[in-house]
Amino acid sequence: MSAAVNADRAKTSHRAESYRLTVRGMAAAQKTAGIHAPAYSRFVNRRLGRLIGAWAFRAGLTPAAVTTISALLTYSGIALLAILPPSTMLGIVVGGLLVLGYAFDSADGQVARYGGGGTPAGEWLDHMADAIKISALPLFMLIGFYRFEVSPVWWLLVPLTGAIVGAALFFGMILTEQLRRQLSKDMPTAESQRGGLAWVRSVMVLPMDYGVLCLSFFLLGNISIFLVTYTVITLATAGFFVLASVKWYGQLKAVATGHLEHTAGMRK
Repeated sequence: MSAAVNADRAKTSHRAESYRLTVRGMAAAQKTAGIHAPAYSRFVNRRLGRLIGAWAFRAGLTPAAVTTISALLTYSGIALLAILPPSTMLGIVVGGLLVLGYAFDSADGQVARYGGGGTPAGEWLDHMADAIKISALPLFMLIGFYRFEVSPVWWLLVPLTGAIVGAALFFGMILTEQLRRQLSKDMPTAESQRGGLAWVRSVMVLPMDYGVLCLSFFLLGNISIFLVTYTVITLATAGFFVLASVKWYGQLKAVATGHLEHTAGMRK
């Protein structure tokens, strides 16, 4: 019997179980969250994604379909920032769309793992959708704020900085992980450095949590508070990016040097 047939039968069996059992099974199938995962993403969004993922799996949605829904929700919220002037209602709508889109973004991977594993194409689609939103969100907000003159012109440098830092941080995380896999299994990772104070680390990096950024848009009705909040988030993310870049570079350099020394010793 082919593996494809076995997989289809397993999926049919999963869908026959109750929603509650699907949620529990999906939780058991997930990889452990890294110690550096921010608190909202780790403790809230991951669980919201599981609830959505269980529904999506039982409805027969593929991980790619879940990713597409996530992108549509997120991009709709982003587009509204450039179309409509900031207001309390806009903040509620945009914040809701971004939060829901982020939950679906967590759900796609959980559906893939519960269904027997994802595919390279699915992972590519997920990363591409993330890359677009990371740059588009601050840039579309910048356009809207400039159009409706709701902030000092100089403040527009903040979302511009956010777009640059966000894109660079996302690329750095992806590239560093790929190089880690190529260079050495002994290179420190979030999983190999797990400790009992993981939740403390998660709380400490809350300001650069994408989920917190999504929630900040609920403050859009009070533009002064929003500007301060967004500025703090941007500065915190920039600081994290600088510290993480120094750490990643040092780790990669040390591992590469170790490989060269080992190779030279083998040739002697």
